[in-house]
Amino acid sequence: MHHALYVAPFAELSDPEAMMRLAVAVEEAGWDGLFLWDHVHRDPDEVRDIADVWTMLAAIALRTRRIRLGPMVTPISRRRVSTLVRQATTIDHLSGGRLTVGLGLGVDGGGELTRFGEVVDPVTRGAILDEGAEVLARAWAGEHVEHTGPHLTVDGVTFRPRPVQRPRIPMWFAARERALRPVRRAAHYDGLFAIEVGVADLERALAEIERMRGSLDGFDVAVRVSPFDDPALLEVPGVTWAVHSCAPDVALDEVLGIASAGPGA
Repeated sequence: MHHALYVAPFAELSDPEAMMRLAVAVEEAGWDGLFLWDHVHRDPDEVRDIADVWTMLAAIALRTRRIRLGPMVTPISRRRVSTLVRQATTIDHLSGGRLTVGLGLGVDGGGELTRFGEVVDPVTRGAILDEGAEVLARAWAGEHVEHTGPHLTVDGVTFRPRPVQRPRIPMWFAARERALRPVRRAAHYDGLFAIEVGVADLERALAEIERMRGSLDGFDVAVRVSPFDDPALLEVPGVTWAVHSCAPDVALDEVLGIASAGPGA
């Protein structure tokens, strides 16, 4: 079982120096990863200070040597796929091949989509996610990408340099509760990030992935760990990552204490 700390680059952690202190503490205490929320806006009553996740990840990549890092999760529907290809590749190089990219539909909490005129309809966002994932996978694998779809176009581009990781950067996909469509999406790639699930939901999801892939070999299953989640989730066969989630407004001293105590605390 791998253990990662999961934090938002909000509030005190929107300060890059604070996040770097945390990243160093995470690595020194024996954690396996540090994953960041990817948001551009939240309810101001919840949090006001928000940093850019990709810039933070670049800084973490330079300040650490061992831990995996990545966004959990990035909604392709509010990103330019060409920019996302380049950003992730650059961070994969900065980290020496330690990036994992989490992808999902995103949410409209605090008007994160509506306030910027982004796509709100979840079916459309799902279609954009499917197209975007295909483009990312091909681009990071070094293919010459020709893609003309309902939502995205890449007209004959080979992205260079390729990422450090082979065959490409790992891609995990978020799934909530009992929904199986996101689970089936994840089965085509490298991992599942299960959020707000019960034990029965997770077992059902993993059975579907095993049916599609033939086995769970080489497939990561990351489960969120928080006071709201059933600790029995970590006992489900096939789970490979425990992602320990902190509140979005966690104080720096508190999260440093959690990090320094290590994943077994």
